[in-house]
Amino acid sequence: MACNSGNCQSNCSQNEQVAQDDSIPAPTTGSDDGANNQQQQGVCLKCKVSPPISSGGGGSGDEARFCGDCFRTNLFGKFRLAVTSHAMITPSDNVLVAFSGGVASRVALQFVHDMQQRAQRNYEASKDRSLPVFGVGVAFVDESTVCSISNDEVEEAIQEMKSTVLELAPPVKQFHVVPSVSLYSSGSSDEKDRLMKLIGAVDDVTGKDDFLMHLRMWALQKVASENGYTKLVLGLCTSKIACHVIAATVKGQGYSLSADIQYVDARWQVPIVLPLRDCTAQELNILCRIDGLKTLQLVNDHPSGINGLISSFVRLLQEENPSRESTIVRTAGKLTPFHFNRLPEINDSSVPLATLRRQKRYNLKPQESISSESFCPICNSPVINSDLPSCGSLKPFKFREFAASCCPSCQFQILPQDQSSMKEFYSLLPEGLVSRSKHKDNDNLDMLREQVQDCLLSNSDDET
Repeated sequence: MACNSGNCQSNCSQNEQVAQDDSIPAPTTGSDDGANNQQQQGVCLKCKVSPPISSGGGGSGDEARFCGDCFRTNLFGKFRLAVTSHAMITPSDNVLVAFSGGVASRVALQFVHDMQQRAQRNYEASKDRSLPVFGVGVAFVDESTVCSISNDEVEEAIQEMKSTVLELAPPVKQFHVVPSVSLYSSGSSDEKDRLMKLIGAVDDVTGKDDFLMHLRMWALQKVASENGYTKLVLGLCTSKIACHVIAATVKGQGYSLSADIQYVDARWQVPIVLPLRDCTAQELNILCRIDGLKTLQLVNDHPSGINGLISSFVRLLQEENPSRESTIVRTAGKLTPFHFNRLPEINDSSVPLATLRRQKRYNLKPQESISSESFCPICNSPVINSDLPSCGSLKPFKFREFAASCCPSCQFQILPQDQSSMKEFYSLLPEGLVSRSKHKDNDNLDMLREQVQDCLLSNSDDET
């Protein structure tokens, strides 16, 4: 884990650059000298005309300073800045939005839809129509197999989600329902039982919570790759990322922490982007309220174990000081990212020149990142190669080889500790997770062969 204060991602320098770009609304802060007077007069801090959202004096924060239109523009400006600065969505992309029905994923879907509508209007207004419109799909992971929820509730929630997606204006968006058992590709009738036994084999409460999250991510990756999507949009906001920063530190995941909190994560087959990284949960809740965005909570969203304790702790910090979550994320943002926390340079002629310039300005440089060749087969966290034992001594025991290739956090919290339970756990894993461990082993052997190639004797040398 390394710190690079020159790679600050706190947006302190971005706000000045955004103010010079008319196409991106600059997020507004409440630091003006006349802010108190304007609040007393009951007018918006930005437009100085309309009343604030909570004009009656019962609110606090942004809802007491901005009117609905200015608040919405300010929040969308943060989203748009993240998207355009890091080239998260380009005209040739096909984007999949992970949708749970909650507040964050609902706002992410709405903002992506708004961008798509603008692109569609620009396409219809252009004469040559050379600039294509990116596609959008929506995916919901059905975890009713591993959660205590009735089939009727699941069906009702899925119908509500479908109606939410269908109510969005064209272009039409395909809605995918992804059952958790879809991770098993064998097509056998015992897939549900295997998944239930696999989850039940994890004794640690925190480990089980994390394992369900990892399986959810692999299910999203599976549907994204099978349907030709090029980006996966997650609704992770500042509040969620702040909780993850502290939780990962407690769990001993400091080495891989910087990989999880960046705007872009291209270590996956379908790169993950976080356009709501600079938006807090409070802001998203306010937007859903003033815009009437329908949300739902299918399962209990409160984490358990260490994750639940950290969530409560961060919530208390936020109540004491509304800027605590942003401070945690900005501080963690000083960690040196990995080489996969950037998207490849775009060579598509359909991409606007302004997008190319912004990507070049904000993209990571090779000397500003950490390289990693090995990843945990369960959580896909980067692993230091020197921490991995020799694969040769573990070859006869496939389940031991798999366990040795996992990160320390997964080994301690998810994997069973005794040999017989670990062997059963390995037999219940989806084929995709097992094959990743085998491919990684082959890649390590190929890399080792390249390193010692100069020291090997050729056939001609052997004959002499």
